[in-house]
Amino acid sequence: MASSVSTDLMACRQKIEMYHHAPADAATEQSVKSGASTTTWSDMRDYARFGVGAMSTVLTGNGLIELSIYAAEDDSGTNATEIKTSGTIAADAAGDWAFEECTAEEIAHIGEENSYDLRYVAAYVDCHHNDDEVSVVYIRDGAKRAADALTAATTISS
Repeated sequence: MASSVSTDLMACRQKIEMYHHAPADAATEQSVKSGASTTTWSDMRDYARFGVGAMSTVLTGNGLIELSIYAAEDDSGTNATEIKTSGTIAADAAGDWAFEECTAEEIAHIGEENSYDLRYVAAYVDCHHNDDEVSVVYIRDGAKRAADALTAATTISS
């Protein structure tokens, strides 16, 4: 029998978001998009850590070949700067995945080195072929103020 206890612990302390990334061009590393053109910049103001996972799902080439975390000064991507990268990888089978993470302190330090006030993060993905597709999960962790349902239980409409 399934539990009747309503547990909402992780969802109150982490902001977890998922995206489907279908690259427009295989020749370049691209920001993960929500829809066709909106880069998924996430505000780190009230979080201590950021992690991103990407998994090859549809392959017509060799799938995911690089996963990176970028930070910017605002949600339009001003002065976007690479924070972490997997380097070249070969996620060449459906289900192969990579994960990168960083702290708010790392982002601030790299920003200071470049005279930028970096606060927003996004994943950038490079795929071997423009028909390769990737599932991406963002995890903002260490919420300064835990709140009910920072992470939505579902995005499915009733």
